[in-house]
Amino acid sequence: MLSKRIIACLDVRDGKLAKSVRFVDTKDIGDPVSKAKEYYDDGLDELVFYDITASSEERNIMLDVVSRVAEKVFIPLSVGGGIRTVDDANRLLWAGAEKINVNSAAVKRPELIAECAHSIGTQNTVLSMDILKVEMSPEFPSGYEIVINGGRTPMGIDALEWALKGEDLGAGELVVNSIDADGTREGYEIKLTRMIAEAVSIPVIASGGAGKPEHLYEVLTEGKADAALIASMVHFGEYTVSGLKKWLHDKGLKVRLRY
Repeated sequence: MLSKRIIACLDVRDGKLAKSVRFVDTKDIGDPVSKAKEYYDDGLDELVFYDITASSEERNIMLDVVSRVAEKVFIPLSVGGGIRTVDDANRLLWAGAEKINVNSAAVKRPELIAECAHSIGTQNTVLSMDILKVEMSPEFPSGYEIVINGGRTPMGIDALEWALKGEDLGAGELVVNSIDADGTREGYEIKLTRMIAEAVSIPVIASGGAGKPEHLYEVLTEGKADAALIASMVHFGEYTVSGLKKWLHDKGLKVRLRY
């Protein structure tokens, strides 16, 4: 069995580390470069960097911040926000990213996923999905809808349908982010994560809602996620990456420990 991954998420706005609850009430909470280095030193498996206003402001991602983060960490760095073309993706790789995350632009133009996969490789192309729970209906048979632009714009697309299409177009990994759970620290959306993980054959990263170690264990076992994204629980110093991984290891979960 492959080791489960712990991934820290850095949401960046105007070059500063930010955190929100359900994509609103966003506050600046520090420096993304120093946090990235702190988590790397503490045994983090992978880092995700999101420029959270790039898509809604229709601008390119801040390459200088990506470069400064890449200089400090030597683990996979996945970057998203404002990626609309293959050239955007390549610029991020040149800046030091290993993977690129497409989201809003891919929903508007799904061919972007295939174009990126062809240019930079399936293994480097990640489809991030921001998902809102809705009433089950013929339009939304899964009971979940895709939204874009930082959760501002509902798209009338069923989440499970979009996950399957993303895999078919060449995405090598999916980030399943529950807006309902985002920043609440009340636990991941287990039903959503498991539904998508069981439907696709590519790795699924659970995102949104982590507040205590039990939440990670639940989504990595019952939720069948390959990796768990964390943010608030480490950003505010209540937990450490190494402490979380040791807790999961002691519970019998296979994780990479740094000795």
